[in-house]
Amino acid sequence: MPCSLPAMCDAQRLSWSGDTRPAMKSPLAGTNKDILFPYIKDHLEEHLSVHWEEDECKQDVHLLKKQVEEDLRLNRACAQHALDQSGHTDEEKAIGEVVDNVLWQMASDRKTTALKQLQGHMWRAAYASGRIKGELYQDVVPSIRRWRRQGLKVYIYSSGSVEAQKLLFGYSVEGDVLDLFDGHFDTNIGAKVESKSYERIAERMGCLSEEIMFLTDITREAKAAEDAGVNVAVVVRPGNMELTEEERTHYNLITTFSQLEVTGGV
Repeated sequence: MPCSLPAMCDAQRLSWSGDTRPAMKSPLAGTNKDILFPYIKDHLEEHLSVHWEEDECKQDVHLLKKQVEEDLRLNRACAQHALDQSGHTDEEKAIGEVVDNVLWQMASDRKTTALKQLQGHMWRAAYASGRIKGELYQDVVPSIRRWRRQGLKVYIYSSGSVEAQKLLFGYSVEGDVLDLFDGHFDTNIGAKVESKSYERIAERMGCLSEEIMFLTDITREAKAAEDAGVNVAVVVRPGNMELTEEERTHYNLITTFSQLEVTGGV
């Protein structure tokens, strides 16, 4: 039985409701550049201090330490601290080293699994407490519901962890809208700028690449998907990075999900 034409939408840049400042945007949600990342910076030390002896926090620190070890082994630039949680008698100093490592990774725009896991755990607590909510563009929910009524499947592929994706849509300003999506992918399946990632996703979904429509606002991702044989539309939202004339000519452009008409049999 052939697949319908699934749409994979990028939820990479998340948002806190109420923010109206221009920043990098995603096809689905508003900003997180000015909201979620500063939340981590502002509350990181507090989070570690409160949860330091808990198993989840210990696992987060252990994963950060493993990342440092891998960086050293591969001669990559890395933070200097060893992050050995058990090797310190001075808890305050140990927490300070973790804070330094995390802030260094964020300043370097790294997207390591270790960093994303810790951020995801912090965002989970913030969403659950109501301190932050996921803000969605107004056209997103009605459009996805329309696609689903047409028998199409919708997936998320993001550099943010699957947990972070589920938090955004589970605690959105529209309420819990996780029922809109048939599945979630993150960088565990591969980087978004590598064509192999899209081939793996197509295999996981049980579809041919040409049966998939990928929506993104980043042309490097669009090229990688296109190289894998996936259909691509570039979503142009206010505040996005400007496209070159060549990119505007090459890609199908939409400014709202309501412009996208996709068809396919179930």
